[in-house]
Amino acid sequence: MALDIPRIQGICFDVDGTLSDTDDLWVNRLEKNLSPASVLFPQRSPHSFARWAVMGIEAPGNLLYWLLDFLHVDDDIGHVLNKMSKKGRLRTSGPYWIIHAVKETLLALQSRYPLAVVSARDQGSTYAFLDHFDLTPLFQAVATSQTCEHTKPFPDPVIWAGEKMGISPHNLLMVGDTWVDVRAGKAAGAQTVGVLCGFGREKSLRRAGADLIIPSTGDLIDALNKEVS
Repeated sequence: MALDIPRIQGICFDVDGTLSDTDDLWVNRLEKNLSPASVLFPQRSPHSFARWAVMGIEAPGNLLYWLLDFLHVDDDIGHVLNKMSKKGRLRTSGPYWIIHAVKETLLALQSRYPLAVVSARDQGSTYAFLDHFDLTPLFQAVATSQTCEHTKPFPDPVIWAGEKMGISPHNLLMVGDTWVDVRAGKAAGAQTVGVLCGFGREKSLRRAGADLIIPSTGDLIDALNKEVS
């Protein structure tokens, strides 16, 4: 696997598991909820079970996103979530965890490429995360689950982000942690990088056709530099 570095003119990032340390946050929450029953787990620790349960969400969770989109009800659900967040019924104030070295990586990349977010989150929670870490100004375009007629793994939001940045999808790099991100990028004609710091596994990322797989989003600059040398 290799990237054509000169071809890259802009970079799109997924949020959950790519910028946001969502999987570890969920594991932490589940572990705390299971702690009263810790005697039922090996070494009296529910951590391994919590990790297994959260990571197991990837396949059915992404399948659900695709199904909702296919049935054309994802926008309706997204609008309801946005209304709930605006009325204070849906917590969007945190807590939020960020992947190690992500902000430093984005700041460094911003001087080299236009950046965009391509997320399957609803608009409210997407901006809540970005605003919490002062990341919003770093992106020229932010695509959420309601931005286009179809969300990932369809290519629509990647193509939309490219249009907003004035860049052909062929010259984009899509960075994400699951096969959904890779499929969306490849379907749009973009190059793709899979990261292992989120919900996805290397096997599924390879099967989806990732052009490069790296341990974490924070390793992206080093990976791009190595690909050049």
